[in-house]
Amino acid sequence: MGNDRAEGRLRRWEELTAYPLTMLSVLFIAVYAWPILDPAMEPHWRHVCEIGDLAIWALFCVEYLVRLFLARNKRGFVRTHWFDLSVLILPVLRPLRALRLLNALRVLSRHAVTWTRGQLAMYVVSTTVLIVLVAGLAVLEAERGRPGSTIESYPEALWWAVCTITTIGYGDVYPVTVEGRLVALTLMVGGLGLIGFTTGSLASWIVDRISNAERLTSSATRADVAILLDEIRKLRAEVAELRTTEHDENDPR
Repeated sequence: MGNDRAEGRLRRWEELTAYPLTMLSVLFIAVYAWPILDPAMEPHWRHVCEIGDLAIWALFCVEYLVRLFLARNKRGFVRTHWFDLSVLILPVLRPLRALRLLNALRVLSRHAVTWTRGQLAMYVVSTTVLIVLVAGLAVLEAERGRPGSTIESYPEALWWAVCTITTIGYGDVYPVTVEGRLVALTLMVGGLGLIGFTTGSLASWIVDRISNAERLTSSATRADVAILLDEIRKLRAEVAELRTTEHDENDPR
């Protein structure tokens, strides 16, 4: 009974915070992206974005601690939510700062498990686009102005992100810093998962379409056969009636 009550409180908290956290995630991406896309930004606004970045990250930390407090089995919660904890702790290190963006992706995808196939397909497409965009931001922040860097603009960063997530990897642009290579590693792993899911979903959709077409064809064939049999029965009845009539006419009595 106590476990059910605790789980109920946890679910209510997650439902209550879903939309506010989603808005915070979008704002988080905005305050992270603005200084990167506008290197000439005034120091005052850059400082505002940095404060906003830290404040929203702190709110994510508080939200995790509240969920941990509400969970009855706290060890089990930490064990099953290790990813949430890791993306909160690791960005304390400057080279891993870009991992804070995973908080936004985590919140935005929290309810994906309850979606239909069509919603999941839209989610995968949207998530892929978002991952490419934020990976481009992260690698540009890490690479721009570094010795030997080949990524100095956001279009170059986007081109690199698309080539990496699709596993093409032309090699014309590539990260040279530790931070950039960590972003690349994350993008590679994420790209494999997304491509696998997309391929599996496409194959499943094609199989379903073929099965539906076969069922429709089979149903149509059965209906045609039933109509044909009905026509044959009617023809037999008419033939039998004609024979009876002819027999009566030819009967001398």
